[in-house]
Amino acid sequence: MERLAIYRIYRIVWMSVKFFTQVTLFQRRYKGRFTPAVNEKWERLVTRQAKEYKRTALKLGGLMIKMGQFLSTRADIMPPSFIAELEGLTDRVPAVPRARAIELLEQEWNAVHTDTIMNLSDKPVASASIGEVYKGNLKDGTPVAVKIQRPDIERILRADFRAMKIVIWLAKRFTAFGKQINFNLLYSEMVNTIGAELNFLQELRNGRSFADRFASMPGVRFPVYYDEFSTRRVLVMEWIEGARITDLAFIDANGINRRDLSERLFRLFLEQVLDGGQFHADPHGGNILIKPDGTIVLIDFGMVGSISKEEARSVLKVVEGVLLKQYDRVLDGLEELRFLLPQADRRLLADAIARVVAAYESEELTQMDSFVVDRLLDDLKGIVRTQPVQLPAEFAFFGRAVSTFIGVLHVLDPKVDLLAIARPRVLEWATTQKDGDKSFSKEDAIRFALNAIGPLRDIPQKVLTFLDEPTRMREYMQMRDAESKMVRYRLQTRMFAGIISVLSLGTGFYAIWDEHSPLMVASGIFFVASAWVYRGKSNN
Repeated sequence: MERLAIYRIYRIVWMSVKFFTQVTLFQRRYKGRFTPAVNEKWERLVTRQAKEYKRTALKLGGLMIKMGQFLSTRADIMPPSFIAELEGLTDRVPAVPRARAIELLEQEWNAVHTDTIMNLSDKPVASASIGEVYKGNLKDGTPVAVKIQRPDIERILRADFRAMKIVIWLAKRFTAFGKQINFNLLYSEMVNTIGAELNFLQELRNGRSFADRFASMPGVRFPVYYDEFSTRRVLVMEWIEGARITDLAFIDANGINRRDLSERLFRLFLEQVLDGGQFHADPHGGNILIKPDGTIVLIDFGMVGSISKEEARSVLKVVEGVLLKQYDRVLDGLEELRFLLPQADRRLLADAIARVVAAYESEELTQMDSFVVDRLLDDLKGIVRTQPVQLPAEFAFFGRAVSTFIGVLHVLDPKVDLLAIARPRVLEWATTQKDGDKSFSKEDAIRFALNAIGPLRDIPQKVLTFLDEPTRMREYMQMRDAESKMVRYRLQTRMFAGIISVLSLGTGFYAIWDEHSPLMVASGIFFVASAWVYRGKSNN
């Protein structure tokens, strides 16, 4: 049943409509009175939804697993309890029966698999949404990993993408997410990225590209691939013994320094971004191995993203602004990357960024029971929802990669200081960029030199900011509360009207088919009224 396209589309769309309706009704019921007791009810609702999503994803597989992994990293739009429930979804994909995997393998090779591979494991050593990995040996005894695509996965994904189109249409019209994400571009990005993941020969090329690119980096390894045994749906590569990067017991047992490991891992990811080019788009713990001698092994290059040199320079501008506390520069970089639209309140956003950086440096963000931190996070969510901040579709998978990767780093070393690690390398990279830029003027050199002593230069500004903070905070709180109430009211009214429109339209079609005149008239009145309300709210 789970393999039937119509059934999958029904399950995915119905679950989405149910979630949207539950959230809308809850917000309307408790509008303006979000007390601790109400917040506890909200957490229970969201947790229940997350559990249902996980059950459905594990049952259906396919795109539901990928979307669950994506949503689990979107702390900006998803509640913490939802994210917590979806953590670990990567590792819990049910395996395909071995006989079916062997059947596909032999179809691809057009031969009995034992002619090429010996001692193939009885069960997959890893099972993901696209493929499964078995361990075996070549005829000469060389241990290899054999990645076999899930049977019918292409047909399943086609059905899931049809369902996703319907869900996106609903989300754009009846939720607040449309303000933060360009769903049309995101859909195209998902199709391209996940579509490329279906071609194992592309993964082979990606893996070799990474190996060539980082050949001179010490303490990093990539698997060797075997062209003669690899096809579009089967990939044969070197078997490398190692533990997951998040296996702390293994790391401690082999005397590997966690802080040193986290710093090396961070530099590996940073180098993927600084000069543009490809980056690993799925760097979760299962795709990063650690050998007993501390060597890092990066595997699974099916999902990779790319960043241009121009985008890398804009990212540098953002990072440089954070490191040197020049928040206007941060906003300039975000505008260049199209995260920030021109009509945004730059002063409000600069204040928010400054407060986050200050909280990070004072380690307040690690004290999640702190009232100050809770208020800070609530304020940031309000800013994201009320300011013209968006997620460009081409950065959706980059953001997911960054979130996933930082999560891995914090497992290794909860006190890892990413700013301290990044600062010398980013400054070094920026200097090389300036040296190669003929437009780099004397004034730029002076500015960059002053930036290098940013902490000293910032002392007077910190004093002024401290003196001015009460007034600015009061203005911000007043503006935030007013804008938040208005936006929430419009969105809730519009979403409710949209749902009534859809339901009444469906009832009208049924009434026409059944020739039920009173029901036709009633559904028509409801449809016109709700459509009028929906259109009126969308024009406000």
